[in-house]
Amino acid sequence: MILIAMGVSGAGKTRIGELLAERLNCSFTDGDAFHSAANKEKMHHGIPLTDDDRWPWLKAIRTAIEEKQKANETAVFTCSSLKRSYRDILRKEDKDVCFVYLKGTRELLAQRLQTRTGHFFDPSLLQSQLDTLEEPGEDEAITVSIELTPEQIVDETLAKIKLR
Repeated sequence: MILIAMGVSGAGKTRIGELLAERLNCSFTDGDAFHSAANKEKMHHGIPLTDDDRWPWLKAIRTAIEEKQKANETAVFTCSSLKRSYRDILRKEDKDVCFVYLKGTRELLAQRLQTRTGHFFDPSLLQSQLDTLEEPGEDEAITVSIELTPEQIVDETLAKIKLR
């Protein structure tokens, strides 16, 4: 099984991904590690990424997913996965890939971004991400509110996975 914690910046993807990996006793990979230096530089300067910026990034994450699958490993990844077309690249026709959509209000996300330190993402890009976001339906992802504690989010996610 491959889990992908998704959502806009500030949703808590990294924290939730780490906790899920810990609970599942598997590896964790932050999708941001696959961004090119040029992508990181653009985001640092408040310049939204284009689809052309994102395609190589998404394909690199998909390659890493396939490597985990070939090794028959469970793994947790993070990736904003804002559009269905992006999720299609990550998922392909693969029933083994499960998205966990970390959903929050603009106000809560903005508050979190204002208090975050040491990240390349410019908080001014939040609205751009929200504008780009195509929320996944129940057929695509497990949706969990970020208003819960991280532990509650992980508990709810794992409970919902069992029901699938």
